[in-house]
Order: sequence, then structure tokens, then C-alpha cells
Amino acid sequence: MRSLYDFNYEQIQEFALEKGWKKFRGHQIFQWLYRNRVADIEEMSNLSKETRDTLQREFIISPLTLREKQVARDGTTKYLFELEDGALIESVLMLFDYGKSICVTSQVGCNMGCTFCASGLTKKQRNLTSGEMVAQVLYIQRELDQKEERVSHIVVMGTGEPFDNYDNVMNFLSTVNHDRGLAIGARHITVSTCGIVPRIYTFAQEHTQYNLAISLHAPNDELRDALMPVNHAYPLAELMKALDYYSSENNRRLTFEYILLKGVNDQPKHAKELAHLIGRRNAYINLIPYNSVDEKGFRGVSHDSAMVFYDQLMKLGVRCTIRKEHGGDIDAACGQLRVKHMRSKE
Repeated sequence: MRSLYDFNYEQIQEFALEKGWKKFRGHQIFQWLYRNRVADIEEMSNLSKETRDTLQREFIISPLTLREKQVARDGTTKYLFELEDGALIESVLMLFDYGKSICVTSQVGCNMGCTFCASGLTKKQRNLTSGEMVAQVLYIQRELDQKEERVSHIVVMGTGEPFDNYDNVMNFLSTVNHDRGLAIGARHITVSTCGIVPRIYTFAQEHTQYNLAISLHAPNDELRDALMPVNHAYPLAELMKALDYYSSENNRRLTFEYILLKGVNDQPKHAKELAHLIGRRNAYINLIPYNSVDEKGFRGVSHDSAMVFYDQLMKLGVRCTIRKEHGGDIDAACGQLRVKHMRSKE
């Protein structure tokens, strides 16, 4: 059954008109979902019983159920959800000095095949609907409501490639960004792609204020081909050209995500190549500690080694940061908890 979360603000008003209701009825439903954050249609007390009955027959509110929850010493919380068809997905709540950020999953499984990533251990089964993405955020927000806290940032960096589920992701972002939705500012929302070039051009033409992050992880085509199969389809020259177009259209700073893999992409020559690749672009590099995945065989670098790489980049004029490690004592790697749970059922 379809979720009411699948509608953005404009769509739910159109739905109300199609039902022969006043447009304002759609506004009321949206208000109940995102301001009152009800879990049951029957709680929508200013709707007539007839309207509530119609909604009950055709819709559910949340399409997911919590199956497991892990809380790390640093407060990072990983959620394993089951969807209506039995598929499993993950979401992560991370605590930062600047607020609370949710990492949202956009697909069940992933076909991108990045060699270091737990998400690729299970192939893509299907895209998530926009409502299934909204539901991840709303579940966690309801927990935070009990402490009078709120989600301040969203990153679409969980399992899946967001630009391989473009329309649903954009619909989801419309809802969480809308003033009458969760009102999370566009500049507090980040979409991460491994480099689906045609969609970068499309995204550029949207002229939103959402942040764009690129999963780069290698400074040259030879290494990126080995780590990320998408590079065969869209090599670095094509990717950088698309990103330059995005920057010219949006005047937004780019983020390049770079997981440091011991002995693979962490050498001084890689820092030099990376600095040359980024050049004078309005961008910075986010150096990421690697959460080891047993099946993959890669290992992360020590903090000292990460600092050496960081210093090399800074001396070469590249702005960069080292992402704070989150959830090191739980199944924090993207897709890790889901795979573990699925294998326990075999």
C-alpha cells in the first residue's frame, strides 16, 4: 500500500483536488504528517471521518518497521529497518558540534560495485520510493522529539547511488526541505554521487542550493577503474567537465569524498595527483577514515598517516578536512549491519 509520505507538498494538494476535496485539505494532511508527526491517520482530528476512512483504505503513513538498533559510545546510532516487502535498509544518526545529521539510504542494495564498500555485497533489488526515504528521517525525528531535539542535516550517502534513483530522491528532498515539511535548509542537505555524469548535468539545471558531494577515492583513472567500476563509463575527464558545468550554474562549493585505504591511495604521489586534479576549483576534499569490511580486505590508515596526507594536500594548496570517525564500535560501515542480518537468516 502506498505511503502518504510519497507526496510532496504540491502533490498532496493535487491529490486532494482529484478526490473532490478542497486544496486546503492537502495542506492539512501535510501539516499532520510533518508538524504534528502523527503515526496514525485516525489522529488527524480536523479531517472528517469520511476523509480519514478514504485515506485509511488507500494509504499507510510509515512503510517501515525497526528491526535492530545499535548505539555507539560516541552517540552514533544505526537503524535497521524492514520495508513492506521485507527488504532491509539502514539509516544512521550522527552527532556533530553543528547539529544532528541523518545518513539516508536511497536503494535496496547497490549496483555500483565499489570494491571497498559493504553496500555492494548485495546487488540492487530496487529503488526506494520517496516516502521510504522520508520515513527514515521521520522515524528518527520522532525519537528526537522526545528530547526536544531536531534533525538539522541530511546526507543522502547511505546504501545505493542517489542519481540512479534521481526522481524519487529529488521528491524526497522537496519534502524535507519544504517550509511546511521538516524545513531542513537546502544548504544543510547533501547528495553524494559516485559520478553519474548525465545526472550531474540534470542536477546542475535544477538550481537548488543542495550540496553536491563526489565519491572520488582515487586521483587517476587507472586506480579509480580498479576501485570504482563507474569510472569505466564516466572517466575523470568527463566527470570533472560535468562538475565544472555544475559549478558554473550554481556557484556552490563541491565536496570530494576520499576514503583513505592503506597502501592503495594514501601515498605522497596520490596527494600530488589529487592536488593537480582538483586544481583551483571551488572545492575541498573530505578525507574519510575507512570502516573495515571483512569481506573486502582493505584496511584504513592510522590517524597519524591521515594527518600526513592531510598536511601534504594543504601544502599543495588544497583545502581539506579529516572526517571525524563515527560508530567505530558498531557495524558502522555503509550496508554492514544489513548484510550481517541477512546472513544470520541464511
